[in-house]
Amino acid sequence: MATPDGYALYQAVVPAAEIRALLHETRSIPRSRAGARHLLGHAPVAGIAREPRLLAIAGGWLGAPALPFRVTLFDKNADSNWLVVWHQDTALPLTARTANEGWGPWSSKEGIDYAHAPASALERVIALRLHLDDATPENGPLRVLSGTHRLGVLTDAQVNEQARRIEPQACCIQAGGVMAMRPLLIHASSKSGGLQPRRVLHIEYTASMEIASGIYLRAA
Repeated sequence: MATPDGYALYQAVVPAAEIRALLHETRSIPRSRAGARHLLGHAPVAGIAREPRLLAIAGGWLGAPALPFRVTLFDKNADSNWLVVWHQDTALPLTARTANEGWGPWSSKEGIDYAHAPASALERVIALRLHLDDATPENGPLRVLSGTHRLGVLTDAQVNEQARRIEPQACCIQAGGVMAMRPLLIHASSKSGGLQPRRVLHIEYTASMEIASGIYLRAA
């Protein structure tokens, strides 16, 4: 169920045995410094993205049956420790470039075209973050500015102004738990202060691959 905060935490969604199996099945995925993108073509990842418990959560936020369209693995650990500044998630993978107003600038990531999208499209997306490890105060959990998803697409200066004004909330959750969040919710994360890994599958859903009139998401 959607909340006015723009996010919610769901503990103990996926049992520990399934999380262990998923970690085993994904250990060979090549990683960049921060993790790996475009994993919907990886069979075990696609399977969990379409798992009924996750689809039910995503569908509750979307108000319609949910379709996964992109999966990213974030892998923060002792050897790859990084921080993320305050930002919104505004880029979407699309099947073709368009000159429609409000879309862009464009970029290409691993051969897939991305465009920064207008708020009207981003409001039709919900992300579920499936935690493969515990997210604790020590290992760089996601921090969010509650309610900021309602402000539309902001400039960097506007994002930083909200970060100065609003008290951040740390999203600590156990392995197997899920965090649902709107893309426009302002969020950040610090470097881990310890050796405990923090691996997360970030799965994005929509009710229709036609995210705007004549504009289609690309599964990635």
